[in-house]
Amino acid sequence: MSRLSFSSERLLNQTFRLGILAAAGLSLSACGSLDRLSNVGKAPALSAIENPTSQPGYKPVQMPMPAPKPMSFQANSLWRTGSRAFFKDQRAQQVGDLLTVRVRITDKAAIDNSTERSRSNKEGLNAEGFFGQEDRLHKLFARGATPKGLVDLGSSTSSKGEGSVKRSEQLVTDIAAVVTQLLPNGNLVIEGKQEVRVNFEVRELIVAGVVRPEDIEAGNQIDSSKIAQQRIAYGGRGQITDVQQPRYGQQVLDIILPF
Repeated sequence: MSRLSFSSERLLNQTFRLGILAAAGLSLSACGSLDRLSNVGKAPALSAIENPTSQPGYKPVQMPMPAPKPMSFQANSLWRTGSRAFFKDQRAQQVGDLLTVRVRITDKAAIDNSTERSRSNKEGLNAEGFFGQEDRLHKLFARGATPKGLVDLGSSTSSKGEGSVKRSEQLVTDIAAVVTQLLPNGNLVIEGKQEVRVNFEVRELIVAGVVRPEDIEAGNQIDSSKIAQQRIAYGGRGQITDVQQPRYGQQVLDIILPF
């Protein structure tokens, strides 16, 4: 009777724990669901225009810099030490200036690998004479043992692998970026963010990196291929994106289930 009550108590404890876990999962999913329910029938809100340097997680870029050169001025001279151009133009060169980034991403990759390996070994040992005791082998080994086939070993190994990767990406657009930092060697740190809402879907484009003032063209434009430490993100949020994503519960199960 005590053993039965102990089993029942253990079953109740396990059931209680499972109930707590289920309730916690439902509460977490309910928080996100309530936010979505409050926006039913409404278009996704656009983000407010903010200073990129005040965003959480923002860190100034630090890169190896050359030794600073002392500033010197010469009498009756219009040239200043360290200047890169004699006449001033409207290209971005200071923190807060704007420039246009031409995003041109057309990547294609095709990789096909094939590996095959095979090995076969065979060894045999027989003894026509076994110290004159070949007729008595059945006493030492299993009945029916013969010296002609005393030892016979064989092994075979085979391995085959194939792999294939095909990728094609294309992104062509223009985006205005702002200079967020001026490095000591004159290079500019830029960051630009663009949001476009069409019906109930918002498309986002983020571009960031380091550029040289010499690579900025006369029209205050620069190609994305000339951006160092380039970071480009293109995605979206809204009803279509929500439908394309699995439910929260399925994502959790995909992470914690071992099979």
